Amino acid sequence: MEYLFNFDKLAYLKGNRPDRCILCLVSEGSEDVERLVVHDSGTFIVSINLYPYNPGHLILFPKRHVLDLRSLASQERAELDGLLDRSLDALDKSHAPAGYNIGFNMGLVAGASIEHLHLHIIPRYPREIGIAELIGGSRVLVQDPRETLERLLAVFR
Repeated sequence: MEYLFNFDKLAYLKGNRPDRCILCLVSEGSEDVERLVVHDSGTFIVSINLYPYNPGHLILFPKRHVLDLRSLASQERAELDGLLDRSLDALDKSHAPAGYNIGFNMGLVAGASIEHLHLHIIPRYPREIGIAELIGGSRVLVQDPRETLERLLAVFR
């Protein structure tokens, strides 16, 4: 199987990242991390995933540092549910996907590369498989996350 590497992510994977939690730095507006925020509710952030699986891949996360979903207060859970609905509506308008994968990876062994609770919303599209995937077993990203940011900022406004 052949792989196409995202060289920016390769540096990230090799440990070229800030000493502090990346999502906390995003919440604080730090210039040490790239900020692809489409919405800030005051309690939660809705952001484009810098290394998306598909165009429109969002992450929703609390501004306070939380590791476990059960640590959220009931009003925070209700707000998160509302932001999930709003994010799905925005993605329907901006990208018109055919479906979604939605979920949390709690803990490093569960696939969480960032130890800060975050909810993934991954839009899915018909006929996602392309020639590179079919022939080479590689995945090709068809939209730059910064373009996704511009499209979704317009919808969230």
